[in-house]
Amino acid sequence: MITLERIAEVRSRCDAERRAGRTVGLVPTMGSFHAGHRSLMRAARAADDFVVVSLFVNPLQFAPTEDLAAYPRDPEGDAAVAGAEGVDVLFAPTVEEMYPAGWPVATTVHVEGLTDVLCGRSRPGHFDGVTTVVAKLFSIVGPCRAYFGRKDAQQLAVVRRMVADLDLPVDVVGCPLVRETEGLAMSSRNAYLAGDERAAAVVISRALREAVDAIRAGERNPVTVQAALAGRIAAEPLVRLDYAEVVDAETLTPLERIEGRLLLAVAAFVGRARLIDNAVVTVSTSGVETDLGVLVSESEPQCAAS
Repeated sequence: MITLERIAEVRSRCDAERRAGRTVGLVPTMGSFHAGHRSLMRAARAADDFVVVSLFVNPLQFAPTEDLAAYPRDPEGDAAVAGAEGVDVLFAPTVEEMYPAGWPVATTVHVEGLTDVLCGRSRPGHFDGVTTVVAKLFSIVGPCRAYFGRKDAQQLAVVRRMVADLDLPVDVVGCPLVRETEGLAMSSRNAYLAGDERAAAVVISRALREAVDAIRAGERNPVTVQAALAGRIAAEPLVRLDYAEVVDAETLTPLERIEGRLLLAVAAFVGRARLIDNAVVTVSTSGVETDLGVLVSESEPQCAAS
């Protein structure tokens, strides 16, 4: 594995690989790698000839009041993980390399509608930062498969819509949400959790599982499921609920009835960590199918292209 900081070098290497008839896989990350990141790297390594992992804590997606300065960083450890997973290039640019014109950034990418709800409502401007940096990465790497975790279901939906609307030559691949053994969704921000906070945070995944069980048992009123989901989480004293919603999995809009493919989405604060989690449920005449992710011990790639 080699580590590159310059856009021109990454672009040149990816172009050379495609000219040689090889496929390119991209895993965009902000670093502080955990098992969820490793599962994305493994999926890319299994499907593509040449794998690029980007490591860039993108300031454009953080509000002034958010944790940009404190966001977990471990560049040496991340390089060791990427090397062990067979990554070919670790792209670790500076802020100046990615945004050479400085601040404010004159050009951003905005996806209407999908970015106004859920985390977009709580974090105005966040998804413009995400789509802008992802569009830049797609431009740098060129035609490729790009791998994203389904833990951030809204981000995945937004990126897929951007790619479709702009006709970008990228296959967006969604890979399973990976959970720690007690059910907590893997996140770099889990490092913020101390003492009782970690035990309290598990209520999020338990509440999602209980909501899924209610749907399996026949509940079809989204208001009832949403209220139970929110109430279960809010009852934990160390957890401050941001939102708990039941929405259409593709459009992220509210449902009148639980049917088709839906998303149970949660965001909550535990100490100084803002955690997100979700479950996907498909309700059809043939039954109820659920996707709550996989435990870390089971996190082999089970990914799906757009």
